[in-house]
Amino acid sequence: MNKNFLITTGGSGGHVIPATILYNHLSKEANVFISSDKRGLKYLNKDIYKFEIINTPRLNNILLLPFNFILILFLTLKSLLLLKRKKIEKLISTGGYMSLPLILAARLLKINVYLIEPNQVLGRANKYFLSSCKKIFCYSNQIKNFPENFKYKITIINPLVKEEVYKISLFSKPKDKFNILVVGGSQGANIFDSDLKKSIVNISKKNPIKIIQQTSVKNIPYLKDFYFKNNVENTIFSFDENFPRIIQKADLCITRAGASTLAELSVLNIPFIAVPLPTSKDNHQYENANFYKNNDSCWIIEQNNFEEKIEEVLKDILDEKSNYLKKKENLKKLNYQNSWINVNQKILRSINEN
Repeated sequence: MNKNFLITTGGSGGHVIPATILYNHLSKEANVFISSDKRGLKYLNKDIYKFEIINTPRLNNILLLPFNFILILFLTLKSLLLLKRKKIEKLISTGGYMSLPLILAARLLKINVYLIEPNQVLGRANKYFLSSCKKIFCYSNQIKNFPENFKYKITIINPLVKEEVYKISLFSKPKDKFNILVVGGSQGANIFDSDLKKSIVNISKKNPIKIIQQTSVKNIPYLKDFYFKNNVENTIFSFDENFPRIIQKADLCITRAGASTLAELSVLNIPFIAVPLPTSKDNHQYENANFYKNNDSCWIIEQNNFEEKIEEVLKDILDEKSNYLKKKENLKKLNYQNSWINVNQKILRSINEN
């Protein structure tokens, strides 16, 4: 094993999670390192991943622009030394401004750069580096804001999900209640705590359901007590490293529309109600959900209509299961021949091409 690859990532879970999955795909064939800023470290297990810190500053503050320009130059020099010291042959970026120094350094050293775009809208950093990348891995060739003259660089892969998700999907168990999973994502979702619980109670009076909800640590006692007093079976949690096993228990998920979460739900064949984060850059969460809606495998409720519509949508799902079952079937079709091995072989084949 003499190949050396570096994956640059950072910031949110939406960037780091695909990076860790890619790490596991590539590590069987090469020495793989991850570079992250300090924000991304909370998503990286230091006992599993070999990583370096390149703490790129945000570039949106005009007052700090002169200072940040000098810092970017320093970090680019640091990146040059890192790439040379690790003898990196190929650089893979999951997008975001935090990858800027390393990509600049890779260009100076004439190292091939590969981009990952997990969203259905082309990220601004990825768009900037399209001209200098070798390829860009996407989940579709209908990415919003993607320049036509660079579409030949797209390599379509199935969404990146953890290897254990494929294994879990083989072992579903029958349930005596309809389990509704509520997931706020890495940025949380206060509306799921405040605007959902009364609808769940109303639904539970007619249908045997269980609520499995992710929330903040401080909010766990309150939600547990509320559901207990209203005779709703529940599991309330904040963070679980074995999150795919929690997803497996669900019949339906109410969720934000981060690409990684939707991909896991899709592979596990769990229909979902997506409530896109309205402040996501370039409205990418809506476009992520819309990809699945166009394949008739989910519902979308926009945040400003959530409290008004959620109970009605849940009632329709529980009272008339045919639409729900159709969405499950469409998810199955969407993931036809989707496996860890198939994704792995396509990524390795694409990166190893001259």
